Amino acid sequence: MPGRILVIDDEENIRKMLQGLLEDEGYDVDVAGSAEDGAAILKENAPDAFFLDVQLPGMDGVSFLESLGAGNFPAAIVMSGHATIDMAVRATRVGAFDFLEKPLDPERLLLTLRNALRVGALERENAALRRAASVAREMIGNSAAMRKLREEIAYAAPSPARVLITGENGTGKELVARAIHEESPRGRAPFIKVNCAAIPKDLIESELFGHEKGAFTGASQQRIGKIEQADRGTLLLDEIGDMSLETQAKLLRVLETNELERVGGKKTIAFDVRVLAATNKVLTDEIAAGRFREDLYYRIAVVPIDVPPLRSRTEDIAALVLHFERRFSEESGRLAKPFSPDAIARLESHDWPGNIRELRNVVERLQIMSRRDTIGAGEVHEVLVTARSGAAHTGGATAPQTKGAPQTPQTPQSPGSPDTGARSFRERVEGFEIELIEATLRKHGGNVAETARALDTDRANLHRKMKRYGIQAKEKN
Repeated sequence: MPGRILVIDDEENIRKMLQGLLEDEGYDVDVAGSAEDGAAILKENAPDAFFLDVQLPGMDGVSFLESLGAGNFPAAIVMSGHATIDMAVRATRVGAFDFLEKPLDPERLLLTLRNALRVGALERENAALRRAASVAREMIGNSAAMRKLREEIAYAAPSPARVLITGENGTGKELVARAIHEESPRGRAPFIKVNCAAIPKDLIESELFGHEKGAFTGASQQRIGKIEQADRGTLLLDEIGDMSLETQAKLLRVLETNELERVGGKKTIAFDVRVLAATNKVLTDEIAAGRFREDLYYRIAVVPIDVPPLRSRTEDIAALVLHFERRFSEESGRLAKPFSPDAIARLESHDWPGNIRELRNVVERLQIMSRRDTIGAGEVHEVLVTARSGAAHTGGATAPQTKGAPQTPQTPQSPGSPDTGARSFRERVEGFEIELIEATLRKHGGNVAETARALDTDRANLHRKMKRYGIQAKEKN
């Protein structure tokens, strides 16, 4: 069971002895004479296990483990020539795999190491299986389009080839990328995502490649970039179509050589990363318009996978609704309300410009706002029309993230736009209430009494909510 091993011991003869013994067994070995040097190696070249002496200059070995935090380091085998029961207990409590007394018995040492690596491998495998099962649970649907997508993932995942994942917003491109990673030989290694559209142009290179201390104003310490963080694993370049041409050129060179230099650095750093890219843009059109490099396109699009929009697989909607009902119940602790067959039919007739993300928001909104035990087609229709009219009112896109939803200066943290990625459950509830109240007010010409009746609430309660959210309407008597 070969692997990379780190030895941290202040005695040079012990380091040399262990290095020779372990290398004879086929292990790659790094050595350090202090906890501080060991920490740097752990960060830069994470081992599969490490031996750690208790008596070290500066920080002692057990304090070093405590500084890392339980569960935040690979299998640690602690060594000491002055062992005590208290010391052994302290080391195992913080997460050490075993405690060996000096002078070391080579046979016991190698047996302990093999056991530590075997346990570590099992833990990583279990974690990978749990992640894979979680991803599989999210891949909902048995339509022809979904079966084809699963087949493409199954073919692409085992290979080292770079994959370009395309599709409209809200279709689940990141979920596809995670499925490819989890089903690949790199499934136990890191999965790192970079949103190329969300990072300012002048920071994207630092985000990808990292930077050295003092590389630019504000660089107060060294930063490891996303590519290095993904070493031995998978890097997802999300919304790569929004990357600047200058950054595209630098990324191309890095992908061609599998080497990088941090911003402000001179050291060349090799890496082993599988790159996946995702975009909602048609990159061939971007190339024709001069906004995307053709040579980079051919580097990242070895295997293209297109994620189908929801409107092309409406037969999956019933299963997706049930999935989102269960998720709502788990997150809120409330019993989910079922959708009637007519309600499902109404959902299936919608064109879903916001795709699965929009469907999830609609299901969640109805679970929160419906006053009935079973959600009917009329309620579904009203929510869909409200969401579309809200988007049309501002010229924005239709839900799920209704950019034009009402904003209130009194409650800036409770906008009407349901951002399920960044906002709390309570904020989303408030956002849905704002949208529903304003839409119903508009429908009834600003008449609060009629609006209250339509919402099945009393006028006093409606007035309180309008005051809370800063909603104003001229009541017609």
